[in-house]
Amino acid sequence: MSEYQALYRKYRPRTFDEVAGQEHITQTLKNQISSGRQSHAYLFVGTRGTGKTSCAKILARAVNCENPHDGNPCNECEPCRSIENGSATDIMEIDAASNNGVDNVRALRDEAIFSPAVTRKRVYIIDEVHMLSNSAFNALLKILEEPPEHLVFILATTELHKVPATIVSRCQRFAFRRLSREVIAAQLVSVAASENIALDGDAAATLARLGDGSMRDALSLLDQCSDGGAIDGERVREVVGLPSRDAAIALASAIAERDAARVFTLFDASYRGGAGAATLFEELAVLARDALILSLIPSGGELLSGSADTNSLKALAETFGRARLLAFADLLAKARGAFTRGTGDRTTAELALIAALSDAEPTATQPVTPPAASPVPQSERSAAKRVREEEEERRSEVNAGQRSAQQSEVRDDDAPWAHLLGNDSEPQEPTSVIDRLSQYDFTKIEE
Repeated sequence: MSEYQALYRKYRPRTFDEVAGQEHITQTLKNQISSGRQSHAYLFVGTRGTGKTSCAKILARAVNCENPHDGNPCNECEPCRSIENGSATDIMEIDAASNNGVDNVRALRDEAIFSPAVTRKRVYIIDEVHMLSNSAFNALLKILEEPPEHLVFILATTELHKVPATIVSRCQRFAFRRLSREVIAAQLVSVAASENIALDGDAAATLARLGDGSMRDALSLLDQCSDGGAIDGERVREVVGLPSRDAAIALASAIAERDAARVFTLFDASYRGGAGAATLFEELAVLARDALILSLIPSGGELLSGSADTNSLKALAETFGRARLLAFADLLAKARGAFTRGTGDRTTAELALIAALSDAEPTATQPVTPPAASPVPQSERSAAKRVREEEEERRSEVNAGQRSAQQSEVRDDDAPWAHLLGNDSEPQEPTSVIDRLSQYDFTKIEE
């Protein structure tokens, strides 16, 4: 009996044509392979599970393939097979998270200058390259800028802002998009058919939404839900730990109607059923978001997440009202932030529900207007004005006296020139050459 392999590994793309949702990248790479104009350094950027590592491995085979087909590797020649099974010594896949020191990069640089032993190109795939230290990036700069002809670097990262600009400028950068729910759902249906798994459309849509743009996450969830039986939406929610769709909608409706007894009964049932407070609030936040979008854009069905049917969302939007619904979404966001800080989940959730049930209209998004000042009687205003005028007069007199005293001090201090200004004070001994010349009696020279 063969060892079981996870679905995301078993169905990893083997050619560029099999990569889902990244046609803007795969077509460019295929054109480069077909024309022989491939670069020496690539930088793949994108969120998790979008195909960065898969494309890197396909590209490593394509640049060494003996019989490429329209830019795709044949996966049948000796280089393709050795690279795919991991026996090719000329293809190195490095995890920068655990090999992030300058010594690791120096060893790579010293080894990379040698010609490949079997393949045509020596390829280095550096995953999570943003984890390299500053010294390691500096050590990589020179060989990345002017590598030997036989060398190809493929860097992959989820955090482009942590990669130095000097590295980015030396690579061809490709931005991988977050996969749409439709693309993920179609791939899930295809994989389920190949694995003889009964997967209905609701389950596929729920898995695609939970994948959040990541094909790998969605396939892992499908793998988790597949136990030999049919998979529907409720089965997915049960396995993942989400409240049922009806329970989430019922809880949101009870909050909108301010039915405290029903709110806490439904919350307790979901919590005891295994749905965590953070997960439950995530579902409520999705419902609030969809209801807001539908109230703003009645024809924006393609923007909805699929968390509920359109009629239920319209009813929620009407019962809440747009202002209260927006404040409710803001309240949920703050509560979810408190969950991540390690406070008591249930207590935090119940306090948030009490706040949502409050009779006072939420004011989280409304500016607070200060109370208007009471009018001052005319007689009090006149008296206050006279006091201010008298105070200004006294201040002006004091300032004038201070200026006179300062001028007098300046004239007294200017003793070397006092006899020239008509001052009766005794002149001081001049200290500079100009002062002494100005007081010299030049008539004595004529005598």
